[in-house]
Amino acid sequence: MQHNDYILTLACPDTTGIVYHVSGFLYERGCNILDSAQFGDDQTQRFFLRMHVDVPSHETLDSLRNAFAPLAARFHMDWQWHDCRHKPRLLIAVSKAGHCLNDLLFRWKSGQLAVEIPAIVSNHPDFAPLAANYGIPFYHLPLQADNKAQQEQRLLEIAAQEKIDLVVLARYMQILSDELCRALAGKAINIHHSFLPSFKGAKPYYQAHDRGVKLIGATAHYVTAALDEGPIIEQDVARVDHAMDPETLTAIGRDVECLVLARAVKWHCEQRVLLNGQRTIVFK
Repeated sequence: MQHNDYILTLACPDTTGIVYHVSGFLYERGCNILDSAQFGDDQTQRFFLRMHVDVPSHETLDSLRNAFAPLAARFHMDWQWHDCRHKPRLLIAVSKAGHCLNDLLFRWKSGQLAVEIPAIVSNHPDFAPLAANYGIPFYHLPLQADNKAQQEQRLLEIAAQEKIDLVVLARYMQILSDELCRALAGKAINIHHSFLPSFKGAKPYYQAHDRGVKLIGATAHYVTAALDEGPIIEQDVARVDHAMDPETLTAIGRDVECLVLARAVKWHCEQRVLLNGQRTIVFK
């Protein structure tokens, strides 16, 4: 008998019997649990669950959703079923720093990142040749003071046209409007250095060098209207010392940014990240 892989994610008020009833539901339909992770938050009294399930071929995504709905309603669940055969479709936005874009494209092309990338958007034309080398459509959306709303609308049109599941701000150095942030809620990830709010503006690694910083790092988070304050998905750091010049700090920082963003994108696309208010639950 042929089988299909699906992932169930859910969050609900914490109470007894959730795992028992979900497991029973799956058993009754001939499903096999391949792996499972759960977490109960004592502070919020919320329960979180991710199950990777082997499902008989006669069960479709729609049939599972319809059958699961009454159980979900009983426990007041926020829930989703995901088909593992579907590769999430990414739109990558970039400005003039291309290290994160390069890294994501390499991971995608080498099979390390199971996604599709049907569009790259930029407010500068610099990476059009790189996109062409990978065979990815490149959209140059230059920004001036009087056209930001129109260009953001164009970005949303491209996302709708390409059926985009996730927008990745790979060092896209523009502040998104509140309207765009709301439109992309839970569907956009940003990356930035972890010096904020200490070192703002241009050349933050030079500012850090001037202050003798010993740790540099990066943060990947969901985009919200609160600038650089969305729910954090992943962070990492690297030690530096007095012998390193600003250019070395910048290079190390770029490597950390690439790694942190790649992890966050991968975990999101594997349905491993669940929102818990202003925080995230990440089932690795």
